[in-house]
Amino acid sequence: MTQLFISSRHGFILLAFVLLVLPQAHAVELGQPAPDFDLKNIKQEVVKLSSYQGKVVYLDFWASWCGPCRETFPWMNQMQAKYGKDGFEIVAVNIDKKRPDADKFLAQIPAEFTVVFDTKLSVARSYALKGAPTSFLIDRAGNVVSTHLGFQKDRAAELEAHIVKTLEAPKN
Repeated sequence: MTQLFISSRHGFILLAFVLLVLPQAHAVELGQPAPDFDLKNIKQEVVKLSSYQGKVVYLDFWASWCGPCRETFPWMNQMQAKYGKDGFEIVAVNIDKKRPDADKFLAQIPAEFTVVFDTKLSVARSYALKGAPTSFLIDRAGNVVSTHLGFQKDRAAELEAHIVKTLEAPKN
Protein backbone atom coordinates (compact mmCIF):
# COMPACT_ATOMS: atom_id res chain seq x y z
CA MET A 1 0.00 0.00 0.00
CA THR A 2 1.33 3.44 -0.84
CA GLN A 3 0.30 6.98 -0.16
CA LEU A 4 0.64 9.76 -2.68
CA PHE A 5 1.38 13.35 -1.77
CA ILE A 6 1.34 16.16 -4.30
CA SER A 7 3.39 19.26 -3.69
CA SER A 8 2.74 22.06 -6.15
CA ARG A 9 5.31 24.22 -4.36
CA HIS A 10 8.11 21.85 -5.26
CA GLY A 11 6.60 20.72 -8.54
CA PHE A 12 6.95 16.99 -7.99
CA ILE A 13 4.99 14.03 -6.76
CA LEU A 14 6.31 12.45 -3.61
CA LEU A 15 5.60 8.81 -3.09
CA ALA A 16 5.78 7.92 0.60
CA PHE A 17 6.14 4.19 1.04
CA VAL A 18 4.43 2.91 4.16
CA LEU A 19 6.27 0.43 6.37
CA LEU A 20 4.47 -2.52 4.79
CA VAL A 21 6.05 -1.76 1.41
CA LEU A 22 9.55 -0.78 2.51
CA PRO A 23 10.13 -2.38 5.91
CA GLN A 24 13.28 -1.50 7.82
CA ALA A 25 14.84 0.42 4.94
CA HIS A 26 17.89 2.49 5.80
CA ALA A 27 18.90 5.54 3.83
CA VAL A 28 21.80 5.18 1.43
CA GLU A 29 24.74 7.08 2.91
CA LEU A 30 26.78 9.55 0.87
CA GLY A 31 30.32 8.29 0.37
CA GLN A 32 29.25 4.67 0.87
CA PRO A 33 28.99 1.97 -1.81
CA ALA A 34 25.77 1.96 -3.79
CA PRO A 35 23.77 -1.21 -3.10
CA ASP A 36 24.31 -3.63 -5.96
CA PHE A 37 21.42 -5.23 -7.81
CA ASP A 38 20.60 -7.42 -10.75
CA LEU A 39 17.43 -6.58 -12.63
CA LYS A 40 16.21 -7.36 -16.12
CA ASN A 41 16.21 -4.77 -18.89
CA ILE A 42 13.79 -4.34 -21.79
CA LYS A 43 15.37 -7.31 -23.62
CA GLN A 44 15.09 -9.49 -20.47
CA GLU A 45 18.89 -9.40 -20.02
CA VAL A 46 20.22 -9.17 -16.47
CA VAL A 47 21.85 -5.84 -15.63
CA LYS A 48 24.08 -5.58 -12.55
CA LEU A 49 24.96 -2.19 -11.14
CA SER A 50 28.43 -3.50 -10.25
CA SER A 51 29.14 -4.06 -13.96
CA TYR A 52 29.36 -0.25 -14.30
CA GLN A 53 32.40 -0.06 -11.98
CA GLY A 54 34.80 2.54 -13.40
CA LYS A 55 31.98 4.65 -14.82
CA VAL A 56 29.94 7.48 -13.33
CA VAL A 57 26.35 6.28 -12.98
CA TYR A 58 23.19 8.34 -12.67
CA LEU A 59 20.76 5.88 -11.09
CA ASP A 60 17.20 7.13 -11.50
CA PHE A 61 14.06 5.59 -9.98
CA TRP A 62 10.89 6.37 -11.95
CA ALA A 63 7.29 5.30 -12.51
CA SER A 64 4.78 5.63 -15.33
CA TRP A 65 2.37 7.61 -13.13
CA CYS A 66 5.07 10.15 -12.21
CA GLY A 67 4.51 13.50 -13.93
CA PRO A 68 8.05 14.84 -13.33
CA CYS A 69 9.48 11.63 -14.81
CA ARG A 70 8.09 12.78 -18.16
CA GLU A 71 10.37 15.82 -17.87
CA THR A 72 13.31 13.84 -16.55
CA PHE A 73 13.54 11.41 -19.48
CA PRO A 74 14.33 13.97 -22.22
CA TRP A 75 16.94 15.54 -19.91
CA MET A 76 18.49 12.14 -19.16
CA ASN A 77 18.58 11.36 -22.91
CA GLN A 78 20.52 14.61 -23.42
CA MET A 79 22.94 13.85 -20.57
CA GLN A 80 23.59 10.32 -21.85
CA ALA A 81 24.29 11.62 -25.36
CA LYS A 82 26.49 14.45 -24.10
CA TYR A 83 28.61 12.55 -21.52
CA GLY A 84 28.40 8.89 -22.51
CA LYS A 85 31.75 9.11 -24.29
CA ASP A 86 33.30 10.29 -21.01
CA GLY A 87 32.29 7.18 -19.08
CA PHE A 88 28.84 8.31 -17.97
CA GLU A 89 25.91 5.89 -17.83
CA ILE A 90 22.29 6.35 -16.88
CA VAL A 91 20.43 3.42 -15.41
CA ALA A 92 16.72 4.04 -14.88
CA VAL A 93 14.92 1.70 -12.48
CA ASN A 94 11.19 1.45 -13.09
CA ILE A 95 9.11 0.86 -9.94
CA ASP A 96 5.73 0.13 -11.54
CA LYS A 97 4.16 -3.09 -10.28
CA LYS A 98 2.79 -3.77 -13.78
CA ARG A 99 5.35 -3.88 -16.59
CA PRO A 100 2.79 -2.89 -19.30
CA ASP A 101 2.39 0.50 -17.56
CA ALA A 102 6.13 1.12 -17.95
CA ASP A 103 6.09 -0.13 -21.55
CA LYS A 104 3.32 2.33 -22.43
CA PHE A 105 5.34 5.21 -20.90
CA LEU A 106 8.47 4.15 -22.83
CA ALA A 107 6.51 3.98 -26.10
CA GLN A 108 5.57 7.64 -25.60
CA ILE A 109 8.92 8.81 -24.21
CA PRO A 110 11.72 6.52 -25.42
CA ALA A 111 14.83 6.08 -23.30
CA GLU A 112 18.27 6.29 -24.90
CA PHE A 113 19.86 4.73 -21.81
CA THR A 114 19.51 1.52 -19.81
CA VAL A 115 16.10 0.83 -18.29
CA VAL A 116 15.53 -1.99 -15.78
CA PHE A 117 12.39 -3.13 -13.96
CA ASP A 118 11.91 -3.51 -10.20
CA THR A 119 8.28 -4.73 -10.04
CA LYS A 120 8.83 -6.30 -6.60
CA LEU A 121 10.43 -3.08 -5.25
CA SER A 122 13.43 -4.99 -3.88
CA VAL A 123 15.92 -2.45 -5.21
CA ALA A 124 13.71 0.47 -4.19
CA ARG A 125 13.72 -1.05 -0.71
CA SER A 126 17.53 -1.34 -0.63
CA TYR A 127 17.80 2.35 -1.54
CA ALA A 128 15.12 3.38 1.00
CA LEU A 129 13.27 5.14 -1.80
CA LYS A 130 10.91 7.88 -0.66
CA GLY A 131 9.64 9.27 -3.94
CA ALA A 132 9.78 9.34 -7.69
CA PRO A 133 11.78 10.44 -9.40
CA THR A 134 14.73 9.93 -7.10
CA SER A 135 18.28 9.83 -8.39
CA PHE A 136 21.63 8.74 -7.01
CA LEU A 137 24.89 9.88 -8.57
CA ILE A 138 27.51 7.16 -8.20
CA ASP A 139 31.22 7.77 -8.75
CA ARG A 140 33.68 5.54 -10.64
CA ALA A 141 34.52 3.65 -7.42
CA GLY A 142 30.84 2.74 -6.93
CA ASN A 143 30.14 5.18 -4.08
CA VAL A 144 27.06 7.40 -3.82
CA VAL A 145 28.16 11.04 -4.11
CA SER A 146 24.74 12.72 -4.22
CA THR A 147 21.02 12.06 -4.12
CA HIS A 148 18.16 14.08 -5.51
CA LEU A 149 14.41 13.77 -4.94
CA GLY A 150 12.12 15.11 -7.64
CA PHE A 151 13.05 17.00 -10.79
CA GLN A 152 12.79 20.68 -11.61
CA LYS A 153 13.88 22.00 -15.00
CA ASP A 154 15.26 25.16 -13.43
CA ARG A 155 17.69 23.04 -11.37
CA ALA A 156 18.82 20.79 -14.23
CA ALA A 157 21.99 22.83 -14.80
CA GLU A 158 22.93 22.26 -11.16
CA LEU A 159 22.50 18.50 -11.59
CA GLU A 160 24.55 18.58 -14.78
CA ALA A 161 27.34 20.49 -13.01
CA HIS A 162 27.49 17.78 -10.35
CA ILE A 163 27.72 15.11 -13.06
CA VAL A 164 30.58 16.99 -14.73
CA LYS A 165 32.39 17.43 -11.41
CA THR A 166 32.08 13.70 -10.71
CA LEU A 167 33.30 12.82 -14.21
CA GLU A 168 36.33 15.11 -13.76
CA ALA A 169 37.26 13.72 -10.33
CA PRO A 170 40.50 11.70 -10.23
CA LYS A 171 39.96 8.00 -10.86
CA ASN A 172 40.65 5.87 -7.77
